[in-house]
Amino acid sequence: MTRLNLLPWREMRRKQMDRQLLAIGVGAWVACALIVFYVYLHINGLTETQNGRNQFLETEIAKVEKDIKQIAELKKQRQALITRMNVIYQLQADRARLVHVFDELARRLPEGVYFTSIAHSGAGSNLKGVAQSNARVSALMRNLSTSDYFADPELEVINVKDKGSDRVSEFSLRVKLVNKKAQKLPEEPAS
Repeated sequence: MTRLNLLPWREMRRKQMDRQLLAIGVGAWVACALIVFYVYLHINGLTETQNGRNQFLETEIAKVEKDIKQIAELKKQRQALITRMNVIYQLQADRARLVHVFDELARRLPEGVYFTSIAHSGAGSNLKGVAQSNARVSALMRNLSTSDYFADPELEVINVKDKGSDRVSEFSLRVKLVNKKAQKLPEEPAS
């Protein structure tokens, strides 16, 4: 029988198996590297997309905040205009009020009473005058309390003095100015 040497065949087969194993290992490493690179690129793409969205949202938020500031400024201007309009309405109402107040004073003044001075301060007026008697001062106060333009007459001082052959009462009273017939000013519409 011939002798066959199987050692080189086994050694060649072992080398071939080592090469296959090395090729599979290198292929696996390359495949892993490609997968990792693909995942890296994909995550970078997603990150860039999200950063783009975030930038867009920040830009839009800045625009909305600017609009909100403009709206707040417009509301302030609107409130200032409403305040001015109310002042104008009040001035227009007060323009005729002075005429009505003096007319009402003349109408409510009983006979035997006259005013020496009228001073206006705030929401009231100080009236000083002379009457033939205390009863006429009381009649004046009653007349003023029933008026549409006056309220709460208060007698501050009354002095009886001799003026020539007559005795007269010098008085000072305070009365509040109101307008019971006044129309209400337009109110601000609800926002």
